[in-house]
Amino acid sequence: QEIVSGESEEESNGVNLMEFSDEILLHILSYVPCTDLVLNVRRTCRKLATLCLDKSLTHTVLLQKDYKVNKDKVKQLMRDIGKEIYQLNMAGCYWLPSSTIDHVTRCKNLVKLNLSGCHVTSLRLSKMLSTLQHLRSLAIDVNPGFDASQLSSECKATLSRVSELKQTLYTPSYGVVPCCTSLEKLLLYFEILDRSREGFMLSGQLMVGESNVPHYQNLRIFYARLAPGYVNQEVVRLYLAVLSDRTPENLHAFLISAPGSFAETGATKNLLDSMARNVRLDALQLPKAWINGSGLLQHLKFNNPFYFSFSRCTLSGGHLIQRVINGGKDLKSLTSLNLSGCVHCLAPESLFRKAEDDIDSSILESLVVSCCNLRHLNLSAAHHHSSESIGNHLCQLLSRLKHLLSLALPVCSITDVAANVEKPPTASNLVPQTFGRKVRIGIQTYPRNLADQANQKIESSVFWALMGNLRFLETLEIIGSSFSSAMPRNEPAIRNSLPPCVRAQSVGDSEVAAISQLTYLQSLTLAQLPNILTGSGLISIGLQCHHLRTLSLANLGMMGKVVYMSALMDMLKHCKCLRDLRLEQPYFCAGAQFFQALSHCSSLQRLCIVSRSGTLQSDAVMSFMANCLEVIMCHMFMGESLTVCKNLQQSIVRSFQADRPALNVVIFPLLHEDLTEVIRDVPMRHLDEITLFKSRVAEEPPNLWW
Repeated sequence: QEIVSGESEEESNGVNLMEFSDEILLHILSYVPCTDLVLNVRRTCRKLATLCLDKSLTHTVLLQKDYKVNKDKVKQLMRDIGKEIYQLNMAGCYWLPSSTIDHVTRCKNLVKLNLSGCHVTSLRLSKMLSTLQHLRSLAIDVNPGFDASQLSSECKATLSRVSELKQTLYTPSYGVVPCCTSLEKLLLYFEILDRSREGFMLSGQLMVGESNVPHYQNLRIFYARLAPGYVNQEVVRLYLAVLSDRTPENLHAFLISAPGSFAETGATKNLLDSMARNVRLDALQLPKAWINGSGLLQHLKFNNPFYFSFSRCTLSGGHLIQRVINGGKDLKSLTSLNLSGCVHCLAPESLFRKAEDDIDSSILESLVVSCCNLRHLNLSAAHHHSSESIGNHLCQLLSRLKHLLSLALPVCSITDVAANVEKPPTASNLVPQTFGRKVRIGIQTYPRNLADQANQKIESSVFWALMGNLRFLETLEIIGSSFSSAMPRNEPAIRNSLPPCVRAQSVGDSEVAAISQLTYLQSLTLAQLPNILTGSGLISIGLQCHHLRTLSLANLGMMGKVVYMSALMDMLKHCKCLRDLRLEQPYFCAGAQFFQALSHCSSLQRLCIVSRSGTLQSDAVMSFMANCLEVIMCHMFMGESLTVCKNLQQSIVRSFQADRPALNVVIFPLLHEDLTEVIRDVPMRHLDEITLFKSRVAEEPPNLWW
């Protein structure tokens, strides 16, 4: 109706949308969710009825973030275009009942299917896969109660032809892996908890009767990501046992992401030795214990590597250059590099070096020259301090990486060394970074408009120059090297935080304002910037970065007061494209003024606030939810009582669940002993993407899954 009514206006102005060529109209329609195209737009006129069913629009159907879709819409969609769908992505559709999966059987020609995060039982999976004879790529969850013996012979026949499998495990199991005899790509996500809801310790042993012979002979890509916990480690070792017996000849990507300590065993050592003898890799990630102190990297052979992750390893810069970068040879293919937590990776050796010592700029220069096509680089969670040598600052060297799309840096690495040496400590630097009541001090006044800020730029600032040179950057993370979130995954909330690095004490509003030069910025994370005085730089970002979709702010300025609240509210008024907002700050007041400003973010879908001793106004939250119709996730972990939190959560669900099928609301006291039990019920999509704080740059290889 809107299109038809718009036509009369356009005709009076001499322009008619329907006069555009089919190619242009198809391009415009490609931005419309498939459910809207088929169920709504198609019914407006004959021309659109034809175009909306064009193969270019129905070949691939993406429902993974279509939060308005429900069971009836999926049923109608499959009935209308099921036979035309070749790729279907329903990842993270946690709100759809399991019976919705039954309608996928209409998609007889499916080649790729993603059901991660959907409720699928063994019997439903068997029935569905029995009809999908052309399927080659599958993603599913394996939940408690899964029984591979319930899979029919027709289902197993389909699985035998699947070459790509992504499996998220919530219970110790091989899932469908033993049935997939033609696997070339295997992605495993281990999310098994160590304790049941009743408090019983779980075992990593697999169910009795399960086949223990996965077929890896054709495997090209093996990826495993482990959540914290010993059970996940036990189960992944069972998956690796077969690999250690016979390493696939065509293996070119081997990646294991494991937090904490994951000890090497005899079997894993045999596997790595076999890989060093028989394969040439293009992508590598290993647990830190498997690399630290070993000569493994010296023996592994690489072909045209595109991804390396040495996260949290004690790898020194000397070893990095000699054993990985190979003196600058054959690394033009590398597009993604994760050195997060590698405290010595920019130093020649690590034996007698302190983590806070200056970096060796020649190592970073070799890295930049050798890997000139890098698109994703993570240097966070370490102290990368530049020396006073002119032209050798970390920011100056990184400015040469013109292809960067995402970058993660520690706060102390962007400090202008000359400015730090010349300036005596200011009053704001001397304020202790602790909780509690603060002594009132005089602070510098910052301009509230962009023009005045431009006049205050320090043209010689290395960080200003870096931001000016990386104009196409889409993701930026500036995270304090000692920052840790107050809400870890499987533990009680952290009550105390470590003080920021001394070198980071001068990083504040002007550095934040420099980020506004990134015209194409889509995702921004700022954590533990101690010298934020007013937050004026946030306003610059709101005015200039029109494509910003994800914003995460944590522990900015003094910890006892939210000094940037006024600037944040001004910023939010300009963030029309913002979809995800995460705020972590002690003593945060989520009141009427804040939610009124947040209501300007008309595209907002997910909100997460983590605040020790923080407060909220229930009426303001309800008003915000009523005004922002796109919001489907509201997570607040504050200092309010359990009664206040529960009442507000129930009110939101009762008032808005019917119109928002994907609505997920968690409001809970941050320091409550049952917090971990509450978190385990949060859908993995929200938990992994926004609720839990982590660095996401180069976390996985690019395009790991579609």
